[in-house]
Amino acid sequence: MNTISILILYYSRHGATHALAELIAQGVESVAGCEARLRTVPPVSANCEATAPAIPDDGPPYVEVEDLRECAALALGSPTRFGNMAAPLKYFLDSTSAEWLSGSLAGKPACVFTSTGSMHGGQESTLLSMMLPLMHHGMMILGIPYSEPDLMLTSSGGSPYGATHWSGLDGKQKITEETRKLAIAVGKRLASTALALERGRT
Repeated sequence: MNTISILILYYSRHGATHALAELIAQGVESVAGCEARLRTVPPVSANCEATAPAIPDDGPPYVEVEDLRECAALALGSPTRFGNMAAPLKYFLDSTSAEWLSGSLAGKPACVFTSTGSMHGGQESTLLSMMLPLMHHGMMILGIPYSEPDLMLTSSGGSPYGATHWSGLDGKQKITEETRKLAIAVGKRLASTALALERGRT
C-alpha cells in the first residue's frame, strides 16, 4: 500500500502552536506507511488591500485546497483568541464550501490542538470551536483517551478534546514532558486510525 498523507494544518503567531504541530507530526511519522504534511495559513489584516507573500518567509508552505483533498486525515491547530480559533484559520475554513459540497473530507479522521497565553484562556472552548466545521465536513473527531496516563498528570494543559499547551503571556513557556507525550500520542492515534480506514477501503 502507498504511503498516506496526514495533513497538519495550523496557525501560529509566536511559535507555541507550531511546536505542538511538530510533535503531532512526530507521532504521525512513527506509524509506518504515514507521512505528515505540515501546512499553515497566511495572517489576515484589517487593511483590505494588504496581502501576504505567496510563500511564507519561514516555516511550512501555505495550505492549498489540494492538501485537503489529498489527505487521509487532518490535525487542525490554532492559538486561542477569546476562547475561539484565530481569525486566519477561520478565514481559510470559511473558504472550503466546495469541499463541503463535494464531501472530500467526509469519513476522514481529524483531531484538534491549541495553545493559550493564560492557564484558563479557553483551551477547551477553542478545541470545540475547531471541531464544529470539521463535523460539518463529515469528519470523524478523535480526542485523547484517558488510557493515556499523562492526561491525568498535566500541569500546563491537556484535554480529552485534544492536545493543548499553556505558552505563557510572553509565549515562552516550554512544553512540558506530559504535553509532549500527549501531542505525540494524538498524532500516532490519528495516523493509526487513518491507516486502518484506508486498509478497510482497499
